[in-house]
Amino acid sequence: MTSSDKERPDNRQHKALEQRARELYHEAAQRIDPVTAGRLRAARREVLAVAQAPQRHTARWLIPTGAFAAIALAALMVWQPLPRHSVSHAPQMATAADQNADLDNELPPDADKTDPNLYQNLDFYGWLAANDSQPANR
Repeated sequence: MTSSDKERPDNRQHKALEQRARELYHEAAQRIDPVTAGRLRAARREVLAVAQAPQRHTARWLIPTGAFAAIALAALMVWQPLPRHSVSHAPQMATAADQNADLDNELPPDADKTDPNLYQNLDFYGWLAANDSQPANR
């Protein structure tokens, strides 16, 4: 507060109200009956005992625990296990390699290794091979 704030009328009224409230409190404390005073002292002792008891610091662990959980979730999202190739996939991959090797040969592929639908339109494939002399302009 600046010096001008201390001299304001609102501040003076506030100080007067605070002083009057203190006076009324002290006056009421002097005229309190013994039963109520005993209850107030007991309540005060209980509150002081709770305040002096060791506090649990669970809130201290919330931030590191939450951060660890977020890191673990992010790691699981990023690092997903690679799909495992089962035994049934291995022969299929070998046949695909064999097909690629056979395609590089000048001989036609064996009927066992090719798709039967390819033999359906042999005339079209003959025409395509004959007219494939021009490169496609795409």
